[in-house]
Amino acid sequence: MGKEIKSFLLPARFCAILSREADDAGGACSMRRCHRCGAENLEDSVYCDECGAHLSAAAEAKSPTSEAEATLGGRPSVSSSSSMADEELSASSSGARPRAKLVLLRGGRVGREFPVTEAEVMIGRWDAEHGIFPEIDLDEEDPEAKVSRRHARLFYRDGRFWIEDLGSLNGTFVNRGPRLRPGQAVPLKHGDEIIVGKTFLRFLIEGV
Repeated sequence: MGKEIKSFLLPARFCAILSREADDAGGACSMRRCHRCGAENLEDSVYCDECGAHLSAAAEAKSPTSEAEATLGGRPSVSSSSSMADEELSASSSGARPRAKLVLLRGGRVGREFPVTEAEVMIGRWDAEHGIFPEIDLDEEDPEAKVSRRHARLFYRDGRFWIEDLGSLNGTFVNRGPRLRPGQAVPLKHGDEIIVGKTFLRFLIEGV
Protein backbone atom coordinates (compact mmCIF):
# COMPACT_ATOMS: atom_id res chain seq x y z
CA MET A 1 0.00 0.00 0.00
CA GLY A 2 1.20 3.45 -0.79
CA LYS A 3 1.62 6.02 1.88
CA GLU A 4 -1.26 8.46 2.24
CA ILE A 5 -0.04 12.01 1.94
CA LYS A 6 -1.93 14.44 4.17
CA SER A 7 -2.24 18.02 3.01
CA PHE A 8 -1.51 20.83 5.40
CA LEU A 9 -1.47 24.61 5.40
CA LEU A 10 1.76 26.47 5.71
CA PRO A 11 1.62 29.13 8.46
CA ALA A 12 1.63 32.69 7.18
CA ARG A 13 4.59 33.67 9.34
CA PHE A 14 6.87 31.63 7.01
CA CYS A 15 5.75 33.55 3.95
CA ALA A 16 8.53 36.11 4.28
CA ILE A 17 11.09 33.32 3.96
CA LEU A 18 9.25 31.80 1.02
CA SER A 19 8.88 35.22 -0.54
CA ARG A 20 12.63 35.76 -0.51
CA GLU A 21 13.19 32.32 -1.95
CA ALA A 22 10.51 32.92 -4.58
CA ASP A 23 12.10 36.25 -5.53
CA ASP A 24 15.45 34.53 -5.95
CA ALA A 25 13.75 31.98 -8.21
CA GLY A 26 12.00 34.71 -10.17
CA GLY A 27 8.57 34.03 -8.62
CA ALA A 28 6.38 35.75 -5.99
CA CYS A 29 4.53 34.74 -2.83
CA SER A 30 0.92 35.87 -3.10
CA MET A 31 -1.04 36.55 0.07
CA ARG A 32 -4.71 36.85 0.96
CA ARG A 33 -5.91 38.94 3.90
CA CYS A 34 -8.32 37.55 6.49
CA HIS A 35 -11.62 39.45 6.55
CA ARG A 36 -12.00 38.88 10.28
CA CYS A 37 -8.64 39.61 11.89
CA GLY A 38 -6.69 41.13 8.99
CA ALA A 39 -3.86 38.57 9.16
CA GLU A 40 -1.92 37.72 5.98
CA ASN A 41 -2.30 34.12 4.74
CA LEU A 42 -0.88 32.15 1.83
CA GLU A 43 -2.85 32.45 -1.38
CA ASP A 44 -3.97 28.81 -1.35
CA SER A 45 -5.05 28.91 2.32
CA VAL A 46 -8.65 27.96 3.00
CA TYR A 47 -8.72 28.99 6.65
CA CYS A 48 -6.95 31.83 8.45
CA ASP A 49 -3.82 30.67 10.24
CA GLU A 50 -4.43 33.18 13.06
CA CYS A 51 -8.16 33.06 13.85
CA GLY A 52 -9.44 30.09 11.83
CA ALA A 53 -11.93 32.10 9.74
CA HIS A 54 -12.90 30.71 6.31
CA LEU A 55 -11.07 32.60 3.56
CA SER A 56 -13.82 32.51 0.93
CA ALA A 57 -14.05 35.07 -1.84
CA ALA A 58 -17.32 36.43 -0.44
CA ALA A 59 -15.82 36.82 3.00
CA GLU A 60 -12.77 38.63 1.62
CA ALA A 61 -15.04 41.24 0.11
CA LYS A 62 -15.93 42.35 3.65
CA SER A 63 -13.33 44.33 5.49
CA PRO A 64 -13.03 44.26 9.30
CA THR A 65 -14.48 47.75 9.36
CA SER A 66 -17.52 46.92 7.25
CA GLU A 67 -18.21 43.79 9.33
CA ALA A 68 -18.12 45.85 12.52
CA GLU A 69 -20.48 48.38 11.01
CA ALA A 70 -22.87 45.60 10.00
CA THR A 71 -22.83 44.28 13.57
CA LEU A 72 -23.75 47.74 14.86
CA GLY A 73 -26.48 48.12 12.27
CA GLY A 74 -24.56 50.86 10.46
CA ARG A 75 -24.81 53.20 13.44
CA PRO A 76 -21.68 54.90 14.76
CA SER A 77 -20.69 53.92 18.27
CA VAL A 78 -20.95 56.53 21.03
CA SER A 79 -17.70 57.22 22.84
CA SER A 80 -17.54 56.87 26.61
CA SER A 81 -16.52 60.52 26.97
CA SER A 82 -19.65 61.60 25.12
CA SER A 83 -21.80 59.42 27.38
CA MET A 84 -20.19 60.93 30.47
CA ALA A 85 -20.81 64.43 29.15
CA ASP A 86 -24.50 63.62 28.64
CA GLU A 87 -24.75 62.29 32.20
CA GLU A 88 -23.10 65.41 33.61
CA LEU A 89 -25.45 67.63 31.59
CA SER A 90 -28.45 65.69 32.86
CA ALA A 91 -27.26 65.96 36.46
CA SER A 92 -26.65 69.71 36.18
CA SER A 93 -30.04 70.33 34.56
CA SER A 94 -31.84 68.48 37.37
CA GLY A 95 -30.15 70.82 39.88
CA ALA A 96 -28.82 69.95 43.34
CA ARG A 97 -30.36 71.50 46.44
CA PRO A 98 -28.46 74.71 47.25
CA ARG A 99 -27.27 75.44 50.75
CA ALA A 100 -29.46 77.74 52.77
CA LYS A 101 -29.73 79.09 56.31
CA LEU A 102 -31.87 81.15 58.66
CA VAL A 103 -30.28 84.06 60.50
CA LEU A 104 -31.82 85.41 63.71
CA LEU A 105 -32.81 89.09 63.35
CA ARG A 106 -34.80 89.67 66.54
CA GLY A 107 -35.28 87.65 69.71
CA GLY A 108 -32.50 85.90 71.60
CA ARG A 109 -28.99 85.97 70.16
CA VAL A 110 -29.20 88.20 67.08
CA GLY A 111 -27.01 86.96 64.25
CA ARG A 112 -27.20 83.29 65.22
CA GLU A 113 -27.32 81.06 62.15
CA PHE A 114 -29.42 77.95 61.64
CA PRO A 115 -28.23 75.95 58.59
CA VAL A 116 -30.85 74.14 56.54
CA THR A 117 -29.16 70.74 56.47
CA GLU A 118 -31.95 68.61 55.01
CA ALA A 119 -34.42 68.78 52.13
CA GLU A 120 -37.08 69.29 54.81
CA VAL A 121 -36.62 70.78 58.28
CA MET A 122 -39.05 71.68 61.03
CA ILE A 123 -38.99 75.02 62.84
CA GLY A 124 -40.10 74.89 66.46
CA ARG A 125 -38.97 74.26 70.03
CA TRP A 126 -37.31 71.17 71.47
CA ASP A 127 -39.59 69.04 73.67
CA ALA A 128 -37.94 65.75 74.65
CA GLU A 129 -40.87 64.78 76.90
CA HIS A 130 -43.22 64.67 73.92
CA GLY A 131 -40.63 63.50 71.39
CA ILE A 132 -40.48 66.75 69.40
CA PHE A 133 -37.04 67.49 68.03
CA PRO A 134 -37.12 70.24 65.36
CA GLU A 135 -34.04 70.75 63.19
CA ILE A 136 -34.39 74.52 63.67
CA ASP A 137 -34.69 74.66 67.45
CA LEU A 138 -35.67 78.14 68.68
CA ASP A 139 -36.22 77.18 72.31
CA GLU A 140 -33.28 79.26 73.61
CA GLU A 141 -34.18 82.19 71.36
CA ASP A 142 -37.83 82.33 72.44
CA PRO A 143 -38.02 82.95 76.20
CA GLU A 144 -41.69 83.94 75.95
CA ALA A 145 -42.55 80.64 74.23
CA LYS A 146 -44.36 82.32 71.34
CA VAL A 147 -43.01 79.73 68.94
CA SER A 148 -45.01 76.50 68.88
CA ARG A 149 -43.30 73.15 69.42
CA ARG A 150 -44.17 72.25 65.83
CA HIS A 151 -44.46 75.69 64.30
CA ALA A 152 -43.56 75.46 60.59
CA ARG A 153 -41.65 73.38 58.11
CA LEU A 154 -39.19 74.57 55.48
CA PHE A 155 -38.62 72.29 52.50
CA TYR A 156 -37.07 72.16 49.03
CA ARG A 157 -39.21 71.07 46.08
CA ASP A 158 -39.35 71.73 42.32
CA GLY A 159 -36.10 73.68 42.39
CA ARG A 160 -37.06 76.14 45.14
CA PHE A 161 -37.56 76.48 48.88
CA TRP A 162 -41.00 76.65 50.53
CA ILE A 163 -42.34 77.32 54.00
CA GLU A 164 -45.54 75.93 55.45
CA ASP A 165 -47.31 76.70 58.73
CA LEU A 166 -48.07 73.59 60.79
CA GLY A 167 -51.05 74.99 62.67
CA SER A 168 -49.01 77.16 65.02
CA LEU A 169 -50.63 79.17 67.80
CA ASN A 170 -49.11 82.55 66.94
CA GLY A 171 -48.74 82.18 63.19
CA THR A 172 -46.10 82.32 60.46
CA PHE A 173 -45.51 85.39 58.30
CA VAL A 174 -43.33 86.01 55.20
CA ASN A 175 -42.15 89.57 54.50
CA ARG A 176 -44.80 90.83 56.96
CA GLY A 177 -47.56 89.70 54.65
CA PRO A 178 -50.81 87.97 55.69
CA ARG A 179 -50.61 85.18 58.21
CA LEU A 180 -50.18 81.81 56.50
CA ARG A 181 -53.07 79.43 56.80
CA PRO A 182 -52.21 76.04 58.36
CA GLY A 183 -51.00 73.74 55.60
CA GLN A 184 -50.45 76.65 53.19
CA ALA A 185 -47.01 76.53 51.54
CA VAL A 186 -45.50 79.65 49.99
CA PRO A 187 -42.22 79.89 48.03
CA LEU A 188 -39.19 81.56 49.52
CA LYS A 189 -36.46 83.56 47.84
CA HIS A 190 -33.08 84.78 49.01
CA GLY A 191 -33.41 87.56 51.59
CA ASP A 192 -37.01 86.90 52.65
CA GLU A 193 -37.99 87.73 56.21
CA ILE A 194 -39.80 85.05 58.19
CA ILE A 195 -41.63 85.69 61.45
CA VAL A 196 -42.57 82.75 63.66
CA GLY A 197 -44.36 83.87 66.83
CA LYS A 198 -42.29 86.88 67.86
CA THR A 199 -38.99 85.62 66.45
CA PHE A 200 -37.69 87.27 63.27
CA LEU A 201 -35.50 85.32 60.85
CA ARG A 202 -33.80 86.08 57.55
CA PHE A 203 -33.76 83.36 54.89
CA LEU A 204 -30.49 83.25 52.90
CA ILE A 205 -29.30 81.03 50.07
CA GLU A 206 -25.53 80.63 49.86
CA GLY A 207 -23.89 81.80 46.68
CA VAL A 208 -26.70 84.20 45.72
